[in-house]
Amino acid sequence: MWEILSDNWLLLLVGQYPNGPMGGLVATLGLAALSLSLALPFGLLLALGRLSSRRLLRWPATALVYMVRGLPLLMFIFWAYFFVPVLIGRPVAGFTTLVVALVCYESAYLAEIIRAGIQALPPGQTEAGRALGLSYGQTMRRIILPQALYNMLPSMMSQFVSTVKETSLAYVISVQELTYAANQLNSILLVRPFEVFGLLALTYFTLNFILTGLARLVDIRVARRRLAKPLQAANA
Repeated sequence: MWEILSDNWLLLLVGQYPNGPMGGLVATLGLAALSLSLALPFGLLLALGRLSSRRLLRWPATALVYMVRGLPLLMFIFWAYFFVPVLIGRPVAGFTTLVVALVCYESAYLAEIIRAGIQALPPGQTEAGRALGLSYGQTMRRIILPQALYNMLPSMMSQFVSTVKETSLAYVISVQELTYAANQLNSILLVRPFEVFGLLALTYFTLNFILTGLARLVDIRVARRRLAKPLQAANA
C-alpha cells in the first residue's frame, strides 16, 4: 500500500493536473467547500421561511426541506446531469453538474442547522431588538443571525465532513475527484484493487478525522465563549 502511495501520490492529490483538469484530493475539497458556500444563502432563506409566521412561506419551505432530505443525493446528481443542459441549452461540465446537485441537496441540511441555531437563542434577543425599534429583518440581520451562525459553526463543519464524503458519488458522472483518481490508479495496476481502495478508504478516514477534530475544537471554543458571556454580565 505504501509503495502505491509513494509512486502515485501526485495522481491522488491533484489528478491529471497540469496535463488535465484539477482532480484528486484537491478537487474533492474544492467541490465540498464551493458547494457548501453556495448552499449557505439558500439554506438561510429556507430556514427563515420555515420560521416565518406566514403559511405562504412556511409551508413551501418546510415541504422542500422534507422532500430534499428524504431523497438520495445520487438522484439529485442524475437530475442535474440530465436537466441542467436542457435548461441552459448547452452541455455542462461534470464539475458544474455536481456543484448544482450538492447546492440543492446541502441547502436543506443547512436550513435545519440554521433553524436550530436561531431557535436555540433566548426569545429575549428578538424582544430586545423589537423594543429598540428594529424591524423583523433588522433584528434578524443585526442580532439573531450573527449569534446563530457563530453558534452553528461546529455543526456546519460537521456538515462539511459529510459533504466531503458525498463528493465520492461524483465518480458516476466522471468528475475527477479522489475516488475517480483511485479508480484510474486501479485501472493502471489492475491486480491490486484491495490495496488501492484500502488506501482510498484510509485517505477519506484520515481527512475526515482531522476535520472532525477541528469541528470539536471549534465546538469547545464556542461553548466557552457562550459560557463566558453570562459570567461577564454578572461581574459587570
